[in-house]
Amino acid sequence: MVDTTITFLDRGRVQADRNFVVDGTSVATASNRDPAHEYETYVVWNLVIETPETTILWDTGSHPDAGDGYWPDPLYEAFAHVDAADHSLSDDLAAAGYDLSDIDAVVMSHLHLDHAGGLYNFAGTDTPIYVHREELPFAYFSAKTAEGSIAYLASDFDHDLNWQVVHGDGYRLADGVELLHLPGHTPGLLGALIEREGDPLLVVGDEAYVEANYEGAPMATSLLWNNGAWKESLERCRNVQRETGAEIILGHDLSVFEDLA
Repeated sequence: MVDTTITFLDRGRVQADRNFVVDGTSVATASNRDPAHEYETYVVWNLVIETPETTILWDTGSHPDAGDGYWPDPLYEAFAHVDAADHSLSDDLAAAGYDLSDIDAVVMSHLHLDHAGGLYNFAGTDTPIYVHREELPFAYFSAKTAEGSIAYLASDFDHDLNWQVVHGDGYRLADGVELLHLPGHTPGLLGALIEREGDPLLVVGDEAYVEANYEGAPMATSLLWNNGAWKESLERCRNVQRETGAEIILGHDLSVFEDLA
């Protein structure tokens, strides 16, 4: 069995209306035209995955200036990363006993601004940055034109980075670390199955923001690049979990993260 360890990095809290996360949470009806809204707290996390051959960072979190004008106002109004300034990547790695120089490779699940905001730390280095073939062009298309998704910022990823492009439905990154292509939230969303002795971990990530999404309640339309692809990826995740008995970590579910970390 692969000797793999996983360290969970708490990268802070995002606050948002649950309607952005679980579609149709609060809807007006004829008899209740002013329903109560649920304004909730979500988590941003990263992983450090250590195998005998390599140390991998999963995602890089938000830019520390997210709440100081770095994020566009409409996005921050919808998803406020209220403590981003307290969670630089270097500081959060140090709190877990790591340095940026300890990282041999970075996997970007996707390039949204709450996942790619720390990539500048690897600019000008030879650290490989793994990203799916379908994600990188869509991120540039979105960031550089008025089309696509507003959740991509060119300033997050338009650096001198050592991109390593992942193709297809799966990719063996290291012994015990299998990347999974899970399109739906974005075209190139990556998850992973990470083997640990008797305790595999399935990284579902933003395929399901919270447990309700994993159980089948769609995310808001604005968070889905392709609803049909999202459903297929969700079923793939469920099948992998059934076959392996893996624990799951979801995109931003605070209680699920706290149970694992």
